[in-house]
Amino acid sequence: MRRSITVPVCVFLSLTDLAITTVFFAHGTDFRYHFLVETYNYSISHSVFDLWALTLIRVPFILGLVTAIIQNPSPAVSRSTHISKYIAVLCVAMCMWTVIRLLTLADSNSNLHNPWMWAMLAWAVVAAILFYIQWCILCHTKVCDKPNLLGDDEEREPLINDSKAKVKDDSKDEDKEKSVKLSAKVLRLFSYMRPDWLLLCTGFTFLILAAVANIFIPFYTGLVIDGIAIEKSREKFTHAIIVMALISLGSAIATGVRGGCLFLALQRLNIRIRSVLFSSIMTQEVGFFDTVKTGDITSRLTSDTTTTSDAITLNVNIFLRSLITACGTIFFMIKLSWRMSLVTFIGLPIVIGVAHVYGEYYEALAKKVQDSLAKANEVAEEACSSLRTVRSFANERSEVSRYNQRMAVTYKLYKKQAVVYAGFLWSDQLFELALTVAVLYYGGHLVIANKITGGNLVSFILYQIELGQCLESIGSVYTGLMQAVGASEKVFEYIDRKPVITNTGSYAPDKMEGHLEFRNVSFSYPSRPDSLVLKNVSFSVHPGEVVALVGPSGGGKSSCVNLLEHFYETSTGDVLLDDVPIHQYDHKYLHRKVSLVGQEPVLYARSIRENISYGLEESTKEEVEQAAVMANAHQFIMEMADKYDTQSGEKGTQLSGGQKQRIAIARALIRNPVVLLLDEATSALDSESEHVVQQALYSNVKGRTVLIIAHRLSTVERAHRIVVINKGTIVEQGTHAELLAKGGMYANLVKRQMLGFDEMPSRHETPYHSSPQTVTSRASVHAGSVSPDFRSCSSTPPRASFHVGSTL
Repeated sequence: MRRSITVPVCVFLSLTDLAITTVFFAHGTDFRYHFLVETYNYSISHSVFDLWALTLIRVPFILGLVTAIIQNPSPAVSRSTHISKYIAVLCVAMCMWTVIRLLTLADSNSNLHNPWMWAMLAWAVVAAILFYIQWCILCHTKVCDKPNLLGDDEEREPLINDSKAKVKDDSKDEDKEKSVKLSAKVLRLFSYMRPDWLLLCTGFTFLILAAVANIFIPFYTGLVIDGIAIEKSREKFTHAIIVMALISLGSAIATGVRGGCLFLALQRLNIRIRSVLFSSIMTQEVGFFDTVKTGDITSRLTSDTTTTSDAITLNVNIFLRSLITACGTIFFMIKLSWRMSLVTFIGLPIVIGVAHVYGEYYEALAKKVQDSLAKANEVAEEACSSLRTVRSFANERSEVSRYNQRMAVTYKLYKKQAVVYAGFLWSDQLFELALTVAVLYYGGHLVIANKITGGNLVSFILYQIELGQCLESIGSVYTGLMQAVGASEKVFEYIDRKPVITNTGSYAPDKMEGHLEFRNVSFSYPSRPDSLVLKNVSFSVHPGEVVALVGPSGGGKSSCVNLLEHFYETSTGDVLLDDVPIHQYDHKYLHRKVSLVGQEPVLYARSIRENISYGLEESTKEEVEQAAVMANAHQFIMEMADKYDTQSGEKGTQLSGGQKQRIAIARALIRNPVVLLLDEATSALDSESEHVVQQALYSNVKGRTVLIIAHRLSTVERAHRIVVINKGTIVEQGTHAELLAKGGMYANLVKRQMLGFDEMPSRHETPYHSSPQTVTSRASVHAGSVSPDFRSCSSTPPRASFHVGSTL
């Protein structure tokens, strides 16, 4: 069986610590003499008994943990791991006390030449570090089958339960992975600054010059005070003042150049990140926008990108300036007085510890704040984009209440940030005050002892204040970077997201026939993967044929159009265009040959001309006007003040519904498509406009394949073939007359629309005891001329146009 050597090594190191400390304490002679004399005649300026007493803390801690591991290993290791941070604090306290003892012992010149004292002080620091290392080693003790460390053959249960050891290892791996990810995120943020390297190098060069110049100001301030108060030399303090003025002038010039260069780099970085993010968003599949709200996307594009870029550039600027200033300040502080420098450096671990704790908490809090702001922006964006609906239902107060509720959550997080930040400032200011008092007291002692001058003390105080500001700035850099990392998580998540549906096809034939085919297609939306919208659908549309898809709402008609536009991928089956799967076509080629006029046309806040020629930068004025004529839009456009340069407004709010629909039709026709998809394309038009637009459409269908989704009989009856879809399956298909003769779902839908029944009889019942032929006759009476050929409808509005009932 394997035996662990960890525990014996730690025991040996602890005993070695006790032995070496005792030897240094006893000066290599009689321990009992030194123990008795320095115990009863203890003097803080001569005795090192307290340094030897620290071993009475270190050794019992280690031996106690070893005993606990031997007797009850699993709880002992677990508890020791939990208190590791407190052990680290204890070790730092030991080191700080050792530095304090060095200062007290250094007051006596005789102690400075005592090698045993220096050895004792050096070993006290080394032993404190070894104490923490031993503790960490024992916390990670490996399990062995026979952990009897005293040499017995008696078998004991394993030191650590396997399951708990696995949990601990997993936690360690997670922490390590988190640290690696954090470093990777920070490095990635910096990588976006690479294109501006020349601008950044210029800014950082002048940053260094400004920082170095500022370092000399406190030093010359002390010379001025010495020249005035001590030496009373006009020449000396005048020379010092002139040098200070020149240094200040150079620092001011360098600071101005540095600020301009880094500000420009900051703005370029912000624009670059936004551009990369928006480019990634534009490549995502349509299903992505079904699940992610627009407010969340705009929040990432505005708030998060700004936070990320600002935090990177500003914190790099602060870090370099503070680091250079801190290094120069420490150099001059040591030069002025190494004793007072040690007093100042005692508090350095406290600053680092407070900044570390604060930074970890602030990272998580900053992420929560960004998420809450994103949710509030979603509410605001949704309300603003549908203000007409909000106003029509007089629901303004409710929307304001929803927004206030979201902001209340954000305000609670802000209060947490305020409390944490106040605590950080309080501890920082308290530490700074205590350190200033300690330095003043000890510095006054050194001035009285003629070890430094009064000017040196003033210079040192100024340097101490400068160092405190630098350390505070360096501490804020960590929290600032954590804020940037928190804000960048969603930004990088969207940038790195690979679209589920890629438009990487390259097939672009010289000629397209326009033959459409759905072959055993089943489909469900990504937001509802368990709900099939289409179930094994199969039908085809021949070149030049006009086919209408009808059926109850939610039956799957618009889903067929979405698949033809390659907005989504099928779950099973294929959608073919000229016997080639849709996804194999080149993206631009496909949408040049296949045009869609949606049920709810979307116009952009641009001119009418730009909306019609959207996506076709090379289109001419004549082509735009020709498309408008075909869509019956030219006349109302020319009646406007700016004609084709008239602004449509956001989402076309400056135009009526019928005008927007006709412009959308013109936008489709200008491409001269082979396949034309009309999803309720004439639903917002009045009867006369619908009649003219239909004439324009049907007069241009030669050589084109047309797929129509419509609920109006006047549109459906003119199709070559009608496909009835209900609950994702094809129920029936045929011509208008054939489907009426069958008396199936299509006939029932026609009856309900034309006769206006609220509740239709069953398939075997005929209203008014009429036959299907009688229904056709009545349809002719109400809807004008009903015929499967392309004869125009009567200009008299059909009853179905304004009757509310079941639609096709």
